[in-house]
Amino acid sequence: MTHLALSGISKHFGDFTAVRDFNLDVKKGEFVSFLGPSGCGKTTTLRMIAGFEIPSSGMISLEGADITDKAPNQRNVGMVFQSYALFPNMTVAQNIGFGLQVRKEKESAIKDRVKEMLSIIHMEDKANSFPYQLSGGQMQRVALARALAIRPEVLLLDEPLSALDAKIRVSLRAEIRSIQQKLGITAIYVTHDQEEALSLSDRIVVMNVGEMEQVGTPFEIYNFPTTRFVANFVGSLNTAEAEIVDPNKGTLIMDGARLESSGELKGRNKGDKIMIAIRPERLSFLSEGKKENVLDGKVENITFLGSVVRVDVTIGGRKFSMDTFNRPSLELPKIGETCKVTCSDKAVLILKE
Repeated sequence: MTHLALSGISKHFGDFTAVRDFNLDVKKGEFVSFLGPSGCGKTTTLRMIAGFEIPSSGMISLEGADITDKAPNQRNVGMVFQSYALFPNMTVAQNIGFGLQVRKEKESAIKDRVKEMLSIIHMEDKANSFPYQLSGGQMQRVALARALAIRPEVLLLDEPLSALDAKIRVSLRAEIRSIQQKLGITAIYVTHDQEEALSLSDRIVVMNVGEMEQVGTPFEIYNFPTTRFVANFVGSLNTAEAEIVDPNKGTLIMDGARLESSGELKGRNKGDKIMIAIRPERLSFLSEGKKENVLDGKVENITFLGSVVRVDVTIGGRKFSMDTFNRPSLELPKIGETCKVTCSDKAVLILKE
């Protein structure tokens, strides 16, 4: 059942359109990430859900009730900001209980809820500390607890980890997901970091210049991107132009090499030019007995990236990257040597423009 619905949402600032015709139904307890580059409209969309911006058109509903024009304090949503936004003159416990104080809840109820939230974020010993005495990760935990203390219908997170170092980001994002699942709360998360979106989300909304490019699970977004933008933005990718030889069989020609694809070619004609994409990890060197999609190449460069080895291969004048897991027994051609590269038909993605 739909918990949060955004129907035909658009937002204009003068002649500039920040968000255009945004439609999304979010289930109760679902974790949805808005992923895209700076200026794509993801934060503006989040701010419209929070009530800090009013849509120029469209409707936002929560549990079936229209909240499009309601003030932020009338929406029962919790917000976690990038900058923590903690009150410096309040202790951790006071910061967490602030929203409950504003709602004039009983002192005993506030005390119990603050104690519960401190336990959830594992900071019971910091109840009487002030923000300046905390690390960045601890401050963001307090901001999360404050947003959750009011028991919001929806938790909104605006790039909450971007100010933290890499190791803390990985640890804290796992905590955020664990807490969200434990409480069963609906969450909308804004990020430009594809790894965050892929690791945290039930679904991802990829955005570009104010529009939704693709909506799907992390598995779908990564393995089956539908547009060139999504394919290039999420993960590493090899792209190339190919010509359709047989639209019924999915047969293509790329730089003189014949390729079989399992992509959707209905409505296409023989001779049409299309864009294809192949993930680096879907390419491999030809093994004995392999016949499908065999391409002649030349090794241009080999880069060791720890657990992964990246091999750059020129195929028909075009550079392709191949990724393979590093292992002690790994044998690779030398730079400058010719080779044969292969991939399955399912690895050849057909992209929309």
